Amino acid sequence: MKKIIFVLLVVVISNTLYAQGFEFGVKGGADMHKLDAAGFKSNFSFGYHVGVMAAIKLSKKISLQPEAYLSQVDVDTASDFRTVYSTSIDSLRDIRLGYINIPLLLNYKLSKALALQAGPQFGILVTNEGLVQSGKSALKKGDFSMVGGLQLNISSFAIYARYVVGLSNVREVDVATISAAVDQKNWKNETIHLGVALKF
Repeated sequence: MKKIIFVLLVVVISNTLYAQGFEFGVKGGADMHKLDAAGFKSNFSFGYHVGVMAAIKLSKKISLQPEAYLSQVDVDTASDFRTVYSTSIDSLRDIRLGYINIPLLLNYKLSKALALQAGPQFGILVTNEGLVQSGKSALKKGDFSMVGGLQLNISSFAIYARYVVGLSNVREVDVATISAAVDQKNWKNETIHLGVALKF
């Protein structure tokens, strides 16, 4: 009985998505990223992202766009990094971070081709090269952000530009390891995405 209910549920959901308008696609592009924190450079550094997306049409103007993508970015420490943090923190000049990001975007059509995008995003840290404290990551595993941007839809292609601002403190470093001479500032990610998508 449970199997029959499950199959019927899948059929109903599939038919609903088809009737509403459902698209699936792949996406990728360039990232400009910085870690807004004391001891890190204030300029953006480059990376990339690649992943998948879907679009569920809710009305003539509104659609829901869930995504999942891998973002790999570089973060540069400033010259005062060692004076701000304890020597128990290891650092490379080029720190490489990898996140699996899952945004849930609401698209609002401004015209036939152009859509305004906004929504929350949750990121999971999967790669941390060069920023550890006593063998452990100096960054938290989770990161909650807000996303805003524009997407240009041309047939089965999409071109997008987005700004992602971190809302959560990603610093795992113990406050006791931070110099008293500096503000105990939270660490927050900030990213600009430029990319293209192919929809099926």
